[in-house]
Parts: sequence; structure tokens; C-alpha cells
Amino acid sequence: MNELLASDGQEFFASYDEVHDSFDAMGLQENPLRGIYAYGFERPSAIQQRGIVPFCKGLDVIQQAQSGTGKTTTFCFGILQ
Repeated sequence: MNELLASDGQEFFASYDEVHDSFDAMGLQENPLRGIYAYGFERPSAIQQRGIVPFCKGLDVIQQAQSGTGKTTTFCFGILQ
């Protein structure tokens, strides 16, 4: 498990090393991706950078973080994929 520090100073652990700095780099379907941009998202948060792709690949994902960090978006995106 890797101990990481997000840009906002929050500490977290990740067992999946793949990190994507943009939604486009995640290889997501076009319709959900358009929806993300339509809602005003520009860049994934730290938890989204590490959680969306493994969830979409069918891996088990456990996310624990403060409110407002992007957990729900991560799971919704995985379900819509």
C-alpha cells in the first residue's frame, strides 16, 4: 500500500498505482464524459484520479475521505461506464 499526499494536503493510501490527471486520459465512454464536463468538472480530484479507472475495470474499490472530495462521482462514473 502506498501512502500519498494530495495537493490539498490530505493524506491517503492507495493500492492501485495508476493515476490519471484528466478525465480524457481515463479512456471513458463519450456520453458520461460529456456529462462530467457539462456539470462543470474540469479536472478529477485526487480520489477520482485513483478510483475511477479501477472501479471501471471491475476491481473492488474502497474509498474513505472527507465530504466533498469526489467519492460519489467516482462510484457514479463507474456505474455509468
